[in-house]
Amino acid sequence: MLLISCPYCGPRAETEFRNGGEAGIVRPTRSAEMSDGEWANYVFTRTNPKGRFHERWCHVQGCGRWFTAVRDTVSDDFEGFHKVGEPVPENGR
Repeated sequence: MLLISCPYCGPRAETEFRNGGEAGIVRPTRSAEMSDGEWANYVFTRTNPKGRFHERWCHVQGCGRWFTAVRDTVSDDFEGFHKVGEPVPENGR
């Protein structure tokens, strides 16, 4: 079982959380001017890196808040957890 450290509640079992996918996706400001292909790319295309990855998590069975985690996708080791809006240091901790 994975332990995930909610930045608001502390360490909890992974069963209390929901993964929200890649972090740092910014909604386009002029979406009405985008082509269907550009919009589809924004909605559906995500990176799938091998190794260090920033992703969004929600503590659904706790505080209900979203945060960002830095996880190694190969080992499933978490390197750091950050509240939404906090700057993420280069090393992810």
